[in-house]
Amino acid sequence: MSSRGSYLGTNLWRLWPALPGLWWLLGLGLLLGLQAARCAPFYLPGLAPVNFCEADRETPTCKSSVALFVNRLDSVESVLPYEHNTFDFCQDSGKKSPSENLGQVLFGGQITSSPYKFSFNKTETCIKVCVKSYDTANEDQKKKLDFLKKGIQLNYQHHWIIDNMPVIWCRDIEGREKYCTPGFPIGCFVTKSGIARDACVINLEFNKSNTFYLFNHVDITITYHRENETNWSIARLVSARLDPKSYKHSDENHLTCHGPPMEIPGEYTDKLNVTYTYSVKFEENKNNKSGSRWNYVLESMPETNIQWFSIINSFVIILFLSGMVAMITLKTVHKDITRYNQMRFPEDAQKEFGWKLVHGDVFRPPRSRMLLSAFLGQGIQVLIMTFITLLLVCLGFLSPANRGALMTCAVVLWVLLGTSAGYVSAKMYKTFRGVQWKTNFLLTALLCPCVIFANLFIMNLILWVEGSSAAISFGALIGIFAMWLGISVPLTFLGAYIGSMGKFKHPVHINQVPRQIPQQTFFRKPLFGMIIGGVLPFGCTFIQLFFILNSIWSHQMYIMFGFLFLVFIILLITCSEATVLLCYFHLCAEDYHWWWRAFFTSSFMAVYLFMYTVYYFITKLQIADVASTILYFGSSMIMVLIFFLFTGTVGFFSCFFFITKIYSVVKVD
Repeated sequence: MSSRGSYLGTNLWRLWPALPGLWWLLGLGLLLGLQAARCAPFYLPGLAPVNFCEADRETPTCKSSVALFVNRLDSVESVLPYEHNTFDFCQDSGKKSPSENLGQVLFGGQITSSPYKFSFNKTETCIKVCVKSYDTANEDQKKKLDFLKKGIQLNYQHHWIIDNMPVIWCRDIEGREKYCTPGFPIGCFVTKSGIARDACVINLEFNKSNTFYLFNHVDITITYHRENETNWSIARLVSARLDPKSYKHSDENHLTCHGPPMEIPGEYTDKLNVTYTYSVKFEENKNNKSGSRWNYVLESMPETNIQWFSIINSFVIILFLSGMVAMITLKTVHKDITRYNQMRFPEDAQKEFGWKLVHGDVFRPPRSRMLLSAFLGQGIQVLIMTFITLLLVCLGFLSPANRGALMTCAVVLWVLLGTSAGYVSAKMYKTFRGVQWKTNFLLTALLCPCVIFANLFIMNLILWVEGSSAAISFGALIGIFAMWLGISVPLTFLGAYIGSMGKFKHPVHINQVPRQIPQQTFFRKPLFGMIIGGVLPFGCTFIQLFFILNSIWSHQMYIMFGFLFLVFIILLITCSEATVLLCYFHLCAEDYHWWWRAFFTSSFMAVYLFMYTVYYFITKLQIADVASTILYFGSSMIMVLIFFLFTGTVGFFSCFFFITKIYSVVKVD
């Protein structure tokens, strides 16, 4: 017995790798430095900047024409985006669109040219773009006017682009602070009771009840920087801002861009002419170079201090959990080893207690082993995809200037990582003593993807019916389906075939007869453990989730991926340590059914995430129509499923390797 205790004492150091969070903490300082360098926007060198110069100095490498592109229109009161030409705005006669990548197709971010075209460094004032006429006696024109008024009432926002930069609108709010958004409204509405809604509060002239005010004029300010010290004629654009105005142009041949606002009465029954105009000016900025041309977008993001507060709060949780796990492995287990060293008689070894009593049952295969294996395979696939995508963003390979690149990268990685899903699923299924590895492969390859694809198909049908620009074309759906069936599924089979050849070896034998589990108190039952285990990861991430939801549903630009990557690592550590801690407590209560419990403990965070999306829907959005509600919760369920898979997988494997390590060091069999 003493020799056995000596073996345990000399190999205590082998327990250290079982502390998953502590190893992650060693690289956390490096991640902080990476975040500090990347939290500001940047311009990817791979996207060649455009040189501009005056019209009389134009060359093949330096152009004078500055084109303005328009993106889809969206609203916080409806999740249905629409293309620019869906509304009756001015259209470009030679309409052309830049080529779209997979991410833009999936998000419906169609970018098209506009009739707004400027000459570099040429100031223009009150230039007519087009005139739109509406006669309520004409049914087609009446529908266009009604749709325009509906867009104003729902506060739909323009999104314009100049030289691949978003055109932002800044306005002063209370406390002398400036609030900027990468879009500006079509107009605003004053209700029948005289309440000014949305942008109507910025102008005291918008005061007539039951009246729509259309923003038919924009003052555009474009800032540039002279890049070449030897050739001052070459410049690059570094920012674009605008200020929407409303003017009722009485004479379209003599435009002054002054006077009363452009009003559209709520009960309009006459003819109406709307003249769209613009003014543009160029300003030189000698400090802001093109390499940091996205810095001006930060003016709309004053929440950096909140991000740091969230991360510090998460660090406190990590330190607490790391201390608890370290106390268990380096103190509690050490105490057991010391007791073994002090044993003098063989019969003393029979007086085991706690987690050592279940050593013959701790690796007994769980129920529904095939389903658990499939979840683990899909979880690994999502986890690796998310990690690589966020790492590439932080390293600068996925610039915000390259729209749709983030989603394209994520989809391509998910398809190519089918091998990892099949391998992990088959290997765990073999470890669980499963024999139907082909059925397990089919479940891994089809279960979760089919659920997501069915969800997307239903939402796409709604978008088709509503005529939204976010609807994916039938050809694109077939292409995505072909990528999954032709690439991901075969790779999953390859991984499953390799994984089925081996299994994880258990350090202890499994008893023939299962041990009876003592009666458990409420605090030791699985539900209580899952509730506690899900709170900690959610507490580390809910502030970041707020900004992510804002970027998706409130249409705010999200570019602080350094913070996001750091919070992602914190989430992995928290899930890992919380699951290890709670699984150890359950094993001490002689409950050896830990397989599913380890998965659900950390994945219960997805339940809190769903509750948070409901709270966000009620408190932050003003969605009223049924179609938008279905689309919101359908998209939220996809996000919840993704979090369920990868958080549960992180917790499961942390607990699996921790338990394997302590039972291999403390040989109680």
